[in-house]
Amino acid sequence: MNATSATSVTPEDPSGRVVLLTTSHRVAPGLLSWPAWQALRTADRVLCADGAHPQLPYLREAGIRVEEASPTAEDLVAACAGGHTVVVVATGEGEPTLTDGLARLAGSGRVAMPELELLPASYDLPGARLLDLIQVMDRIRAECPWSSQQTHKGLAKYGIEEAYELVEAIEDGDRDELREELGDVLLQVVFHARIAEDDPDSPFSIDDVAATIVTKLIHRHPHVFGDATATTPEEVKEHWLRTKAVEKRRESVTDGIPLHQPGLALAAKLASRVRSADLEVPLPTAEGIGYELLALAARAESEGVDPEAALRAAARAYRDAIRGVEGVGD
Repeated sequence: MNATSATSVTPEDPSGRVVLLTTSHRVAPGLLSWPAWQALRTADRVLCADGAHPQLPYLREAGIRVEEASPTAEDLVAACAGGHTVVVVATGEGEPTLTDGLARLAGSGRVAMPELELLPASYDLPGARLLDLIQVMDRIRAECPWSSQQTHKGLAKYGIEEAYELVEAIEDGDRDELREELGDVLLQVVFHARIAEDDPDSPFSIDDVAATIVTKLIHRHPHVFGDATATTPEEVKEHWLRTKAVEKRRESVTDGIPLHQPGLALAAKLASRVRSADLEVPLPTAEGIGYELLALAARAESEGVDPEAALRAAARAYRDAIRGVEGVGD
């Protein structure tokens, strides 16, 4: 059994042709490729085992007669005899029983086999699997006793934990772990958006979240989507900060900095804003380790070093030294 294109089989072929038509549930039903519509309109028979297949109403609306049937491999071979073409609209599983049966018949050498063509009628676009995540989250929110009771406030701690686990995967250079942790962070976004849909006063959805960030990204990248010019990372950052300041109507460069973030990160962020704004602000001087740490964080930022990452790296080295003294292996 070999897969061929539609143009490689002539109508006079006595063994006929089977077209296995596959579609993606992530694409709106009825949006099929032109080769798929051609195959459907010229077929002698169109079969589908699933009477509730989402494509069927649209095929029938287009004048395609679809028979609800679950043919065996032998049935299909017989239906193709005399050069007929049979299109099978595949279910979500892709008809493995049918294709396995056709393979067995072909391997037996006992029958003249029709040509078999696998014809994808619709394709997933990049990001299509996000629709699966949204559907799964919808069901979990509706049916899971724990998830259905969660609130934004209750989930907040998990968002922080997942963000730190993502950072750890990045710093460890573990690609498999990175992929998994990115998924966990994405779950937090989708979960919060799904909770927001249930708000009685001000609901919003994941589409609203995506639309907001898309608008923001386009507006803050005039050098990509507009007429502005930026040839260096520094110029890009300047565009970003300028448009952000206009959007937020901030009175101070410190506005918008979350004060509950880790202390070293907070100190470095403040120092970064001061440097970007070309302000001359002396560091406060007083006795105490806090002011010493502030000075170190500001120094790290000025040298392009993330003080949090630097301290974590040093802490890991310290941990390894401790384990070495204890005689504990990794």
